[in-house]
Amino acid sequence: MILYHASNVIVEKPDVSHSRKRVDFGAGFYTTPLMEQARNWCMRYIRTSRSAYISKYIFDEEQMKNWNIRQFDSYSEEWLDFIVSCRAGNDNTDYDIVIGGVANDKVFDTVELFLQELIEKREALRRLKYNKPNVQICFRNQQVIESVLKYTGSEKI
Repeated sequence: MILYHASNVIVEKPDVSHSRKRVDFGAGFYTTPLMEQARNWCMRYIRTSRSAYISKYIFDEEQMKNWNIRQFDSYSEEWLDFIVSCRAGNDNTDYDIVIGGVANDKVFDTVELFLQELIEKREALRRLKYNKPNVQICFRNQQVIESVLKYTGSEKI
């Protein structure tokens, strides 16, 4: 599978040490199999007059069976609980790879309302079910990155 990573720099050697901790799936190297989604992520750099690049990788999916993976197939109660835990800095899981929907702008607004206790979990999930999840794959273990991702090039956006 081909994966893409958007950044303001070319990323030939991904690593988890340069990641932020309080994001959707916690600290890790974030990728997507959707080129259009990667292009959309580049816009945050372009809007601030910075360069934007999409780095491309071959992902050896055969190796996935060797690692601890959590996959969310939809915006579910489990997904919401996991996002809230990660964003609050309270994630104590040991997943090597987390796959699931992105808390994009529309989704983020709902998650924030829930975090601020302005809506209940049931209402948050009702709002989320109408959003088609984008896909993000977060590699949270450096050893996994080195064994399953192979850099193949970058493109300036």
